[in-house]
Amino acid sequence: MLHEFLRAHREELIRRCVAKVGSRASPAALEPKRGVPLFLDQLGDALRRHREDGSPPSVCASKESNRTASLHGRQMQEQGYSIDQVVHDYGDVCQAVTELARERRVPIAVDEFQILNRMLDNAIADAVSSYPFGRAALRSHPSAAESE
Repeated sequence: MLHEFLRAHREELIRRCVAKVGSRASPAALEPKRGVPLFLDQLGDALRRHREDGSPPSVCASKESNRTASLHGRQMQEQGYSIDQVVHDYGDVCQAVTELARERRVPIAVDEFQILNRMLDNAIADAVSSYPFGRAALRSHPSAAESE
C-alpha cells in the first residue's frame, strides 16, 4: 500500500525533495518543514480513504483540500519565487516517491498512482492560480507600492 510506504519513508522522501531543490540552478520553494510533509499527509489520507471505502481515485483526490497549495503559491510569490520553481517543487515530490519505491522494489498500483498524479495536478494548479491573485493583492497594498 502506497500510504504505508509514505508513512514508513516520510523522512527519506522529505530529504530527497530538499536535495532535488538544492540541485537546481535556482533553488526552489517547497518548505521542507511544511510543504512536503503536509502534501504527503494529504496524499496518505486520500490513499487510505480510497483503500477503506473503495471510492474511485478521482473522487479521493478531489476530496483533499488544496487550500494549502493556494496558500503555498501565494507565500512563494511573496518571497519572490517563480511559478516555474513552484511547479518543479511539486514534481520533485512525484520523482522522490517513484524513485524510492523503485529502489525498494515497492509496487505502486495504478489507482494509487492516479491519486498521486491527480493530487499533484490539483496542487500545482492551485498554487499557480494563486499567482495572479497574489500580484493583484500586492499591487493594491500600500506598502507594496512603496517598495516598487
